[in-house]
Amino acid sequence: MLFMGLRLGLIIAALAGPVAVAQEPEKEPPQNLDQGKIDNDPLRGLVINRTMTVLGWDFYKSFAEIWQALYPDAQDTITVIERPTAQFGSEIWISYLGQTVFHTFLSPARSRAREESKNAVAIVHDGIQTINIQRRFVQDADLAPEEM
Repeated sequence: MLFMGLRLGLIIAALAGPVAVAQEPEKEPPQNLDQGKIDNDPLRGLVINRTMTVLGWDFYKSFAEIWQALYPDAQDTITVIERPTAQFGSEIWISYLGQTVFHTFLSPARSRAREESKNAVAIVHDGIQTINIQRRFVQDADLAPEEM
């Protein structure tokens, strides 16, 4: 019975004519897979949190809120890093493309975190602009742009 149904289906398909099968358009292969640039990052504009304490979290949260409010279209990925110390509170720095653009020590009093993060936003934005200008205009055959 199953064999008869299969054969009947094949006969009907043969009589119906050629079947049009949708084909996916061919995609062009990329011309150069290794361009040697780190600018091709699909996740751009992130503020990465690498803090460990409540003080660091307060600083990061304030910094990220102010950064997003002032520069909502920023395409620069930056990292907020904290190293807590017993004697000085927390050492906090912000890096962009492996370069430190802001560095400070925060006392254990959490009240200064918001004020310090406001200052950091302006300093980091200026530092990023300086790094991008240097990368654009300084060409060295021995160094890649991210090594400048």
